[in-house]
Amino acid sequence: MNKYYVLVVEDEKNIRSFMQTILTSNGYAVLTARNGEEALMMLSSHCPDLVLLDLGLPDLDGQVFIQRVRQWNQVPILVVSARTHERDKVTALDLGADDYITKPFGTSELLARVRAALRHAAQRSAGQRDGSYVCGGLTVDWEKRRVLLDGKDVHLTQNEYKIVALLAQHAGKVVTYDQLIRHVWGPNVVGDNRILRVNMANIRRKLEHNPAEPQYLFTEIGVGYRMAEGD
Repeated sequence: MNKYYVLVVEDEKNIRSFMQTILTSNGYAVLTARNGEEALMMLSSHCPDLVLLDLGLPDLDGQVFIQRVRQWNQVPILVVSARTHERDKVTALDLGADDYITKPFGTSELLARVRAALRHAAQRSAGQRDGSYVCGGLTVDWEKRRVLLDGKDVHLTQNEYKIVALLAQHAGKVVTYDQLIRHVWGPNVVGDNRILRVNMANIRRKLEHNPAEPQYLFTEIGVGYRMAEGD
């Protein structure tokens, strides 16, 4: 079995070594870079399967790095950063990062996010937008445009279905408010999350047994929404 190659871009030696140890012990091949320019060179020469990116690099802001990479490469980028401001998360995701994990983080969380990002990339490259998403009692069938909960059809409006389908296609990954709004209502609707919140409240009432303790749809406060990982 071929190993996945992960490029760790982190200027702090202790954190870089920590992530390298976790990934290596879990079967990944690890490349490391201490700054943005070194990472860009390694990206073009080694073609890794995933990039773990610290935003606070000494020579190049991580958001600029994401912009430059996305001009020519769709490698999944998982941001790992101490920046906790919601705007930093939203900007990184809107620029093309695939996910965002905040320091400090646990080993199991890091590995779960890495697996999810690699799985999404494989699905993208295989064009797997048909088929279905299954998580517990929830099924989203993109081919038949049906949503089932415990085997029974859930009646969603057209916009509610669009929201659920997009979140299910990116299960395990946060989708920002702006990405959802553009997908459902088009590029000319900007800055008004109220209509999205109303739709999400209605969706939760239909999909969650207890909306106050969600099983399937989670809010990333100030950033967006995340669908639970599929089975």
